[in-house]
Amino acid sequence: MTMPSVKYQRGEMVMGRWPGSSLYYEVKVLRYDASSQLYTVIYKDGTELELKEQDIKNAAGFQTRSRSRSRSRSPGRRRSRSRSPARTTRRSSSRTAAAVATAAITESAPTSRRDAKLKDTPEVRLSPLKQTKAAENNSNNKHEKKEEKQKEENNTANKVNESESKVEAESEKNQGRYNLRRRKDDGDAKALEIKPEKLEEKDAKLAAASAASLSSPLDFGGKMASLLCFVLPPGAYFWLLFLPAWVLFLVLQVNLEDPSLANFPPLLPPFEAFWDAQALGFVILWVLFQVLLYILPVGKLSEGMPLRSGERLKYRTNGFFAIAVSAVAVVAAVHQGVDLTYIHSHFLQLATASLLISVLLSIYLYVRSRYAAPEQLALGGNSGNVVYDFFKGHELNPRIKDFDLKFFCEMRPGLIGWCLINFAMALAEMKEQSLNAPSYSMILVNLFQLLYVLDGLWNEEAILTTMDLMHDGFGFMLAFGDLVWVPFTYTLQAYYLVSHPNLLSLPALAAIVTLKLVGFYIFRKSNSEKNAFRRNPSDPKLSHLKTIPTATGKSLLVSGWWGVVRHPNYLGDLMMALAWSLPCGFSHLLPWHYMIYFIILLVHRDSRDMSECRRKYGSAWDEYCRTVRYRIIPRVY
Repeated sequence: MTMPSVKYQRGEMVMGRWPGSSLYYEVKVLRYDASSQLYTVIYKDGTELELKEQDIKNAAGFQTRSRSRSRSRSPGRRRSRSRSPARTTRRSSSRTAAAVATAAITESAPTSRRDAKLKDTPEVRLSPLKQTKAAENNSNNKHEKKEEKQKEENNTANKVNESESKVEAESEKNQGRYNLRRRKDDGDAKALEIKPEKLEEKDAKLAAASAASLSSPLDFGGKMASLLCFVLPPGAYFWLLFLPAWVLFLVLQVNLEDPSLANFPPLLPPFEAFWDAQALGFVILWVLFQVLLYILPVGKLSEGMPLRSGERLKYRTNGFFAIAVSAVAVVAAVHQGVDLTYIHSHFLQLATASLLISVLLSIYLYVRSRYAAPEQLALGGNSGNVVYDFFKGHELNPRIKDFDLKFFCEMRPGLIGWCLINFAMALAEMKEQSLNAPSYSMILVNLFQLLYVLDGLWNEEAILTTMDLMHDGFGFMLAFGDLVWVPFTYTLQAYYLVSHPNLLSLPALAAIVTLKLVGFYIFRKSNSEKNAFRRNPSDPKLSHLKTIPTATGKSLLVSGWWGVVRHPNYLGDLMMALAWSLPCGFSHLLPWHYMIYFIILLVHRDSRDMSECRRKYGSAWDEYCRTVRYRIIPRVY
């Protein structure tokens, strides 16, 4: 049994009809699904849609049709020497058909648009099939009697009027629901004037197209660089220098007897204080131990979200198994006399060693990305600027055979290492404060953050639907964040409590625990709703959820926790971050570093999400914002 042939091949540039309209835009074919018989195409603004074969036209077909219309009119003009009324009427009717089609689009734009410069206004030339057929009938019947010609002209005029009214109705309908006009502030797909010379030029460029044609505007929106918004390559230089320096500053500052800002900046220790070969060896052994746990054939093989090529990568989601085995290994090591307080006394050297490993890993990732296929590159890290792409990540999913480097670093050495460091800080507090057990404050910080990590590893499959895995390339930003930022800044509360104990009353203890549990519930419930809806919107279990359809074929969730605020997961995260910092008291600002960082991060991410979703979903997003008014905090923000 032979498989049906695919009319349009992957990578081919064609003309795709925008849903709900009669306008065609230039798109690139990404893949074809034989089961649904749908083509997945990408528009110039990055929007991906699934189109039927009848909604796709060959670019050459548009070119041929445009030329044939010109040829069909030319013979009539050359032979109109009899100056009969019928011939004159037919010639003017031919002009009217083109003018009416153009006017239908022109009238759909505001007056201010029509008065703008012509080069800023996308031209559209429609070729209704009824008009084309009418023109061909006029040309074929040019030798018939005048009475028959007059009837044909009347029919043609009626069809032109019908076509005009349909185009205007479609334009008004689409403007009421979807924004199909090109915006000046983004790269939205725009309608193209079908000119033969332009199509030939694009075909020539397509043959030499590189991966840079799929790049997106420069921005910084990941874990680390969301602190500030730099949209130009010089921002990459800043972050490459600032982020490592900031982590080292925090470690030096928290190690002071009085870590207040009045003692800023801390004294810079000698170079030897930053480096310890034994610390580097311990970090390497820890990473290799996590690699061994990751590659063991234990746990579920989960499928990621579809890539631009249509491929779904498989991931070994055994993170909970990894942290359980790690915990057993740590307990066994302590029982054998291993002194884990070494982590507290060599915290700076361990941070420096992790920084060195993240830099070397980032260099390897960028070098190998230079040889990756175009479809394997990340849109955001494909600017052509070396430093920017090195920072953002050039390759989307770098793998060594089946070993996914980005997924591993996101969930294993840094995240599980965070819990190991917290546990070591509890032992260091007992040793330094001469306690038989950790303080209530230290216990709360350890338990709260351990619960956060355990939840992430238990629901490890959910990370496959996040921005980091789906869109961000793997470069210095994520490598540094996973291996340095998470384990050495998220543990500052525990490190601070080693030398600065804070006693908690029972009411304060109960209030902090309640805050943590409520925040955790909101965080987990909202993330579970989002993950389930992204994976299978038609799941019967989600039938009670209300949605708003969009022009992209996707829907916006407006019920459950996502009907309360636009980012309920951020709200839960914010409440948990507050619960992490409260056990440290208010004597110093340093243990509140994560809380401050997180607030700035959320505000920037919210602003980024707003602009991106408005660009992607148009008027459907405006309707969503009217339905769900508050962004993160109900009745406040």
